[in-house]
Amino acid sequence: MDSLRALIQKRVTCRKFTDETLSREQITGLIQDAVWVPSGSNNQPWRFVVVTDKARMKAYSDAAKQDWLDKLASCPYIQQYEEQLKNPNYNIFYDAPALIIIYGDSQAFWHVYDCSMVAYNLHLLAEEDGLGCCWIGFAHNLFSDPAVKKELGVPEGWELVAPIILGHPDGAGKKPTRRKPFDITFA
Repeated sequence: MDSLRALIQKRVTCRKFTDETLSREQITGLIQDAVWVPSGSNNQPWRFVVVTDKARMKAYSDAAKQDWLDKLASCPYIQQYEEQLKNPNYNIFYDAPALIIIYGDSQAFWHVYDCSMVAYNLHLLAEEDGLGCCWIGFAHNLFSDPAVKKELGVPEGWELVAPIILGHPDGAGKKPTRRKPFDITFA
């Protein structure tokens, strides 16, 4: 077993998966372990939606892509992805076998931070188990939409924090380079 430091340094984002499915037990176990993070006032303000139906994920992908294309003029940063978003074969979920959507209770003041820590724990635990993950930014508009949240059974007052795909990696991911130097200020 790798040390935590080694695990953090070797973890890579995964965007290519095998067809091997994940069991409910595997997914539930990862989530149950991932929530062992501190949370503001111990609110533990998280809830999870798991999607494993590939047709449903493809439909969500198509809806998210169209939403971004519709907003392209007002989203300069996203414009660099226009060609990718217009490609009918591009799936924002990369055909992963599972999607875990983390929502935070907006009544808990620090829910975004708390749920983000759970999301990163999920990445590390997946790495430890030989699985791969990717936080899907293109899914944020879609899973923040009140109609989609209602369809997923997410009550009002819960806000999207992290849509994460999960599965068995198909090959080794590319380790990103770190930009150096970065600022560290001791005050």
